[in-house]
Amino acid sequence: MASGKVPTLEARIERWPIEGGFTISRGAKTEAVVVVTEIRQGDFAGRGECVPYPRYGETADATLAAILGMKDAVSRGLDHDALQAAMPPSAARNALDCALLDLEAKRRGERIWDRLGRTPPRPCVTAYTISLGSPETMAAATARAAHRRLLKIKLGGDGDKMRIAAVRKAAPESELIVDANEAWTEANLEQNLAACALAGVTLVEQPLPAGRDAALTHIQRPIAVCADESVHDRASLAGLRERYDAVNIKLDKTGGLTEALAMADAAAAQGFDIMVGCMVATSLSMAPAMLLAQQARFVDLDGPLLLSRDRDGGLRYDGSLVYPPDAALWG
Repeated sequence: MASGKVPTLEARIERWPIEGGFTISRGAKTEAVVVVTEIRQGDFAGRGECVPYPRYGETADATLAAILGMKDAVSRGLDHDALQAAMPPSAARNALDCALLDLEAKRRGERIWDRLGRTPPRPCVTAYTISLGSPETMAAATARAAHRRLLKIKLGGDGDKMRIAAVRKAAPESELIVDANEAWTEANLEQNLAACALAGVTLVEQPLPAGRDAALTHIQRPIAVCADESVHDRASLAGLRERYDAVNIKLDKTGGLTEALAMADAAAAQGFDIMVGCMVATSLSMAPAMLLAQQARFVDLDGPLLLSRDRDGGLRYDGSLVYPPDAALWG
C-alpha cells in the first residue's frame, strides 16, 4: 500500500435497534450488534462492517480484539490479498477486507468494481424477511409486505406446513423463498418440502443441520434446496453438489468480499445457483455484497430494512429494488 502516510486501524462495536424484533428458529433479538472497522491513510478512510455470529462461536468482543490485533500488520501495508493468508475466514476478516478494499478505491479515485475488473452493479430485487412466529402472526406480517416481489420466510420445525400455507394466502403474488435455519429433521423433511412446493415456494434454505444433511442426497427434492450453514468458503463446496442446488454466500462467512467473489465464481463453475445473503446490519454491511448480487439468482440484502434506522448515507431502497452504494458509503 504505497503512500507517504502510515495506515492506521481503528474499530468499534455498534448497536442498532431492530424494528419490532427478529426471530428465527435459534432465537430472537431486538438489536443488531456490528463491528465497524476504519483504516485511515492520509486524507482517505476505508470502512468495513461485520456481524459476529454466535452460531459460529463468534462474539462482538472477540471479533473486535481480532481486528485490533491486526494493527501492526495494517501499519506495515497489509493489503486485501495478503489478508487472506493472515487471518482465517471470519466476521473479523470480513470487516478488514472490506475496509482495505474501500480504502484502495478511495485512494485511487475509482470504484472498486472497476479496480477488481467486475461488472458495475445494477439495481436488483432483494428479498424481504418475515420473522418466525405463529401462522396468524406471520400471515399478518406477510400481508403488510405482500406488495414486495420476493419474500423470505423464516420457518422453525413444528407447524411449518400451517405457517407456509398462511403466508402464501396472505401474499398470493409474491415469489417465496424459505429459510428453515437447520430446524427440520429427517422425519419431517419430505412433508415440509412438499408443503413448500404446494405453496409455490421457489427455494428452501438449510432445512437440516449442517453436518447432518445427508438425507438430502437420498430424496427427490421437489424444489431447489440451498446450503447456508453447510457452506462457508470455496473449500466447503466439495461434496455439496449431491445435496444442494444452490449456495448462500455471505461475506461474514467467507471472511470478506475477496473470498466471496472467488467462491461465487467457483460455485457457478460447479453448477450451483447463487444466493447472496446477509445478517441484520446496516448498509455498510450490504454495500460490498452488491458486487456479488450481479451474478446471483437470489438476493437477500434487506438488513437495513429490518432496522429502526439505517446509518446516514445508506443504500437506496425503492420498493423491492436495492441500488448500488454511493462512493461515500463504500467502494
